[in-house]
Amino acid sequence: MTSRRDEQVGQLKFRDPAQARRLTEALAERFAALNRSELWIMHVCGSHEQAIARFGLRAVLPAGLRVVMGPGCPVCVTDMPEVDEAVVLARQGVHIATFGDMLRVPGTVCSLADAQAEGARVHVVYGAVEAVDLARCTAGEVVFFATGFETTAVATAAVLRGALPANFSVLSAHKYVPPAMEIVARVPGTRVAGFLAAGHAATITGWGIFEPFAARHGLPVVVAGFEPLDILAGLVRLIELIGAGEATVANMYPRCVTREGNRAAQAQLWEVFRTTGGQWRGIADIPDGNLRLREAYADVDARRRFTIDLASLSDTPMPALAKDCICGRIMTGLATPVECALFGRECLPETPIGACMVSSEGTCRIWHHYGGGPA
Repeated sequence: MTSRRDEQVGQLKFRDPAQARRLTEALAERFAALNRSELWIMHVCGSHEQAIARFGLRAVLPAGLRVVMGPGCPVCVTDMPEVDEAVVLARQGVHIATFGDMLRVPGTVCSLADAQAEGARVHVVYGAVEAVDLARCTAGEVVFFATGFETTAVATAAVLRGALPANFSVLSAHKYVPPAMEIVARVPGTRVAGFLAAGHAATITGWGIFEPFAARHGLPVVVAGFEPLDILAGLVRLIELIGAGEATVANMYPRCVTREGNRAAQAQLWEVFRTTGGQWRGIADIPDGNLRLREAYADVDARRRFTIDLASLSDTPMPALAKDCICGRIMTGLATPVECALFGRECLPETPIGACMVSSEGTCRIWHHYGGGPA
């Protein structure tokens, strides 16, 4: 059994100042060898951004090394019409169960929190299991508004494969990350020279999934964990690959990630879900970027169980400042939060205009909390 002291020692192992100094020195040395004034790296995970900001890692990066966050916040990329669907159902009297971060994400005209203030029954849950428990003790229909990437979708799939109460269904807004990386790599004007991939997603999918992407775009990918030393080591390896001109994949998170990933979890995921094209908020229509329920699970698909009339929202005006939000440019690495005229002024965690300010994994929310520093 692992004691609390053992856990603390293990944690310190990945936050060791001497190791951090050695890695930052290696980073400076590798970057200087590139002989470039500027280099842009993109990570695709809100947890990476939290660690980078929380531990002030940008302050120790070489001048000219820009580490930006891509579309790595599932709440941020949930499209407005998907939020609208949940709002319409809530206004129809359906119980909506969803993650806390989703409550204040603006839809086209309002958020679930707004609907809740009007009297709709919106419940915060920590996952699909709790949503099912809610349905078991509720007389009315309960819809789990399911968001998140493949890591969260696996948990939803596991629940749907089990016994369910008759009044439970799922409104899937789950997303699949690899197709979004394809779009970001092709964005006109992109300066991204390499990707830092999320360790937890790769734990499910395996690092081998990135090999075709790296070869297709001529960009290296390094899978990294979430402790400060994980991220620094990942950046060192990524710059080594860029310097060597190797468009390959490196796994710097071997304690969790294998080439094949978790095959049992993958089997569950693809038994329940299929990919389909659809909008990622503020970014683009991404082929195969959305996860929707397969035909075999049609009886628990809220889109089939209910008539969701989005036109019923047309009487409510769109918030005036929404058109000035640049979340899409921020999530594709073309801008930083401080370049948004609304950031820290009209757009605050208490009064978010864009989705990036709502979620704890959103770049704007993270920068507002910790400070972002140089990109």
